[in-house]
Amino acid sequence: MSSSSRLDQLITALCCLPGIGRKSAQRISYHLLQRNRHGARDLASALQLAMDEIGHCIRCRNFTELELCVICSNNNRDKSLLCVVESPADVFAVEDAAYRGVYFVLMGHLSPLDGVGPEDLGLEKLDEIMKEGEVKEVIMATNSTVEGEATAHFISEMVRKNKIKVSRIAHGVPVGGELEYIDSGTLSEALSGRREI
Repeated sequence: MSSSSRLDQLITALCCLPGIGRKSAQRISYHLLQRNRHGARDLASALQLAMDEIGHCIRCRNFTELELCVICSNNNRDKSLLCVVESPADVFAVEDAAYRGVYFVLMGHLSPLDGVGPEDLGLEKLDEIMKEGEVKEVIMATNSTVEGEATAHFISEMVRKNKIKVSRIAHGVPVGGELEYIDSGTLSEALSGRREI
């Protein structure tokens, strides 16, 4: 195989990354080959190890190298509070907000057009966890997209059938935001979700 074919393979492989088109992949490839071959080898090794050794927690479905992730195995977490999120990235975002409960990671959202149904989100596992009796409240922290809202509604019905309290994260004006710069949809959400002070 010629070197240009290897280069084409590298460029094509980099295009699998979100937000990386052919031009960006080309620039990254040239940078790695011209200036940072050591870094490229470290990247290749880290990718290989991650793909081989990172799986999903058997309880919450978050990424982990162990059977149970560090959050699920931490006895200091409040196991009565369960936060449902769409992705592992959402777990990190909620953790930054000093949340001390546990999680369930859907790895997506309901999307009939894309062929993603309840069985693809691990909802049978979520139902098992709720039936154990330890969870007292489920916090729906799916994105405020059409699919995220539909997913939250579907799961909320499941939670209610288990006679568990269900809540939804608030959406609206960000802290420090000025009203004149907030879009009407966000402002409408903030008004309808207002609370007494």
